Order: sequence, then structure tokens, then C-alpha cells
Amino acid sequence: MSDFEALASFIDKWRARWPEWMVAEVFVPRAQRELALAWAALQQELTDAAWGGSDPQPGAAKLAWWQEELRGWARGARRHPLGLALHRQPAPWAALAMSLPALQASRERASDDDEVLATLRAFAEAVAAVDAALFGAGRPDASSGDAALVSAVLLQSRCMLGGDAHLPLSATVQTAEGDPRALWAAQLRQRWPDATGAPRVRRIWAALARGRLERSDAARPLSHWTALRVAWRAARG
Repeated sequence: MSDFEALASFIDKWRARWPEWMVAEVFVPRAQRELALAWAALQQELTDAAWGGSDPQPGAAKLAWWQEELRGWARGARRHPLGLALHRQPAPWAALAMSLPALQASRERASDDDEVLATLRAFAEAVAAVDAALFGAGRPDASSGDAALVSAVLLQSRCMLGGDAHLPLSATVQTAEGDPRALWAAQLRQRWPDATGAPRVRRIWAALARGRLERSDAARPLSHWTALRVAWRAARG
């Protein structure tokens, strides 16, 4: 398999988890679409390494490898196929590499939603900074609101992995009030940040993520018509 074929396979893996993007991406400027897909696929690789599987060690090893890879991107070098689309972009890849220990630490169950967000903050801020560099034309610097929106998308994405490892202890002890996973999804919806000012790619992805949280299964894609409506509104914002 060539590097270009491997790049396509990583993008296809992300598309398989987010099939509604096929509809939503019509609201993304054409020149940004392939870049947006590669960047989304990279985020999925990083979060799957941090949160996937029952044994944290393989994922920790992958993140250590990614730290070195992202530092290489900052110097103009690359090994991973996703680098074909990303590594020459003038984004803060070294800062993203430095944030990966925070992402790994977020695997541990937190006590409450505030601790969940605090643990993710460094990684979310680094992701928001890359968002701004790649898609924030006219506003190259990320804001605290952008990082909050990234955190919201990350937490929804973790809900898609199944199980209950993503639930803070405060959610698991409320079983008398109902399904703790549904309670946690409701808390995420209630705390969902304002997307105003974030790059359009992030606004659209965040809107799709919030739309999924409205359903009983956070991993179930939105219908094409729902995705079209949600993405259109997000693009206008």
C-alpha cells in the first residue's frame, strides 16, 4: 500500500464513524475539505490511542510514537501517511505533541465533570490552536471558547466508544435517577458551549456531535436531512 492509499484508508476510517459528514461538508470551503478530513482523522487516531482497549499500555506507546512524529512535523519531517496532508501546514504541531500526556491522563475516570474538563484542557487548547492555524482565516489565534467547543466534541466522541469508562464518578453514583450514560449525555448537552467565532469546520463538527447527543445512542449517525439542516445552521453561525 502506498502512502497515498494509506492516507485514504485513515480518512475512510473516520468517515465510517461520521458518515453524515458526506452531507455536511458541502458547507466547508472546497479548498479546506481534504485538509479537514485529514485533521479529523488524526484526532481520531490520537483519541482512539488514549481511550481505546482494555489495556492502556498499547495506547500509551502509540501516543509516545505520535509525540515524536508531531515533533518531526514541526521540523518538516514526517513518517505517518496523514502527514502527507498535514505536516507542511503552518500549525503548532510541537505544542500538540506536548499536550498528548494530558490526553492520555484523561483515560482515568474523573470524579466529576469539572475534573473531566480540567484534565482535557491542555489537549483541547492545543487542538483549538491547530484549528485556528488551519481554518481560522482572519483570526489565527484560538480563544478559550474554541477550546471549550473542542472539549465538548471530544467528550461526545468518547461516548461513542461504548462502555462506561468515560463516565465520571458523579454520574455513576446517580443510578437511582436513570441510566448514568443518559445522564452524562444530558449534562454534556446542558454545558455545551457557544460555537460563535470558532472556525466553520469546528462549528459544523460540533453541531453534528451535539445532534448525536440528543439521541439515546451517541454513536448513531444523524439522518442525511437532519445532518444537512444542522450543518447549514452551524455554517451560518
